[in-house]
Amino acid sequence: MAEPEAVAQAVRAGATVFSGEKSTLVQTGPRPLVPGGSGLEQLRRTTAALEDAEDGVIAAGAVPFDLTAPGALRLGRAETTPGPLPLPLAGAARRATVARSRPVPAPAGYAEAVRAALTRIRAGDVQKVVLARALELEAVEDWSVPDLLAALVGRNPAATALAVPLDDPDRPGGRWLVGASPELLLRRRGPSVLLRPLAGSIPRSPEPDEDMRRADALMASDKDRREHRFVVEAVVEALSPFCRKVNAPEPELVATPAVWHLATRITALLNDTETTSVDLVAALHPTPAVGGSPRRAALDVIREVEGLDRGCYAGAVGWQDVHGDGEWVVAVRCAQVQGRTLRIFAGAGIVEGSDPAAEVVETAAKMRTVLDAAIAR
Repeated sequence: MAEPEAVAQAVRAGATVFSGEKSTLVQTGPRPLVPGGSGLEQLRRTTAALEDAEDGVIAAGAVPFDLTAPGALRLGRAETTPGPLPLPLAGAARRATVARSRPVPAPAGYAEAVRAALTRIRAGDVQKVVLARALELEAVEDWSVPDLLAALVGRNPAATALAVPLDDPDRPGGRWLVGASPELLLRRRGPSVLLRPLAGSIPRSPEPDEDMRRADALMASDKDRREHRFVVEAVVEALSPFCRKVNAPEPELVATPAVWHLATRITALLNDTETTSVDLVAALHPTPAVGGSPRRAALDVIREVEGLDRGCYAGAVGWQDVHGDGEWVVAVRCAQVQGRTLRIFAGAGIVEGSDPAAEVVETAAKMRTVLDAAIAR
C-alpha cells in the first residue's frame, strides 16, 4: 500500500488516509459506519463496536464540531507504513481551475461577528470565543482529492495530512474532508496520554528578521498567552477525572508554513486503562482551541453570531484500535470537498484585546495552508 499509485487508487476508491512524519495509515475495504446517529453516539459506541474485531481493524474517520450532528467513523482494516505518504501520488488528476470564489461571510461581516463576540466578552458572558469563516472555491471541473492530499503532504511535512470520506465512499459526488492539521488533540498508547493544544497565533513573514520578530512578539503577547491559558486549563480539567500525573509546562512556539502558534505539550497517565482514546475525545471535544471558554457559553455565542455550518471543520479526526489506543487531531487547516466545490475554513480565538481587523488577517493566513495546496501549479 505504500506505493504512490496504490495510495492514489485507494483514495479514489474512498479510503481514509492519515499521513504524518513518522507513519501513514490507510483504511480500505468494506467499511461500515460505527453505529450511532450523531458524532457523540459514534464515539460512545466505538469501543463496543471493536470488541470482537481482529487485530488490524480500527475505527477511523471524523466527528463534527457539533457532536449532535452525524459523524463519519467507519470500521475497517488498516495498513500502517513507516514515514509520510509517498509522493507523488501516481495517477492523480490535474488540479482544478478556479472559476469563482466567495467568502462566507465577507471579511467585513466576519469583523462584525468578532465585535459582537467582544461585546459578550466585555459583558462577562464568556471569556473566549473561537469564530470561524470560510472561502468557497468553485472550479471548472471536480477537485482531485488525491492531488489535494499530495500537495498538502508536500507543503506541510510536520502536520497530519488527512483525507476522510464524509459520505458513503461508494456513492459518487460525496463530501470529503481534506487538510493538514498541526494540532494533536490526543494520542493514547496504553496508560500514556499525550496532547498538544494550539492557541494564540500570528501570520508568518517571508522575511527572516520580521518572521522572528513576530515569533518573539507572539511569545510575549499577554492577549495570546491568556487565550492559550484558557485552552490548557480546560484540557487539564477535562483530563482530571481520567488521569493522574498531568503535566502541562509553559507554552512553546510551533511553526507551520503560514502561521506561528503557541503550543503546550501535555502528558498524563490514565488511572484506568479501560479508558479508551474515544472516551477522552468525548470528554475533551470541543476544546477552547476551537470553541471557547466556558464551553457552553462559548458555543451559545458561536451559534448566535457566527452564521456558519462548520460540519467536520474543527471536529476531531483520527482512529482507535481494538486495544483502545488511538490518535486524534483537531480538524483545522481543513476544507470540505464536494465535486467542483472546495470550502476552506479557518478560525480565530477572540478574547479581550482582540482586534477585528487583525482576526481577519489571521484567518486569511490560516486559509493559505489549503489554498496554496489547491491553486499552486
